[in-house]
Amino acid sequence: MFFIIKVTTNKEENAVDMITDRAEKKGLGLNAVLKPHGLRGYILIEADDRETAEDSVFNLPYIKGIIGKTVGYEEIKNMVEISIKEISIKEGDIVEIIGSTLKGEKAKVIRIDKQKEEVVVNLLGAVVQLPVTIKIDNVKVIRREDNEDEE
Repeated sequence: MFFIIKVTTNKEENAVDMITDRAEKKGLGLNAVLKPHGLRGYILIEADDRETAEDSVFNLPYIKGIIGKTVGYEEIKNMVEISIKEISIKEGDIVEIIGSTLKGEKAKVIRIDKQKEEVVVNLLGAVVQLPVTIKIDNVKVIRREDNEDEE
């Protein structure tokens, strides 16, 4: 069974570490403690019963409590399984930033980090070229430089 634990936002990593330490020291039967990607303020614990989950989080800093119901694996599958989606952005592409504080700016992609789902770009309108890291979701390709001819 998976239990959803409400924690202080941006303290999820600390909470995971403390819960893991307690489970190891007390010999609690936790199967997993995870911080789902993109979910802030919550962590997941896989335990055999509610009592074990409660023992592992009781009176720890940053822990606000256990959300009432348990969830099955199918409900959290998209948060915990790594899905390598096809990234259509390539180095050298001209992109428009569609999110963040730089919305509407145009930039050239200089590097792509598929694991972190980020791109590093140089803003086209900037006087000084500084690399800016942006989530892939916040950019869209508007022009592609054709490098395929060079093969």
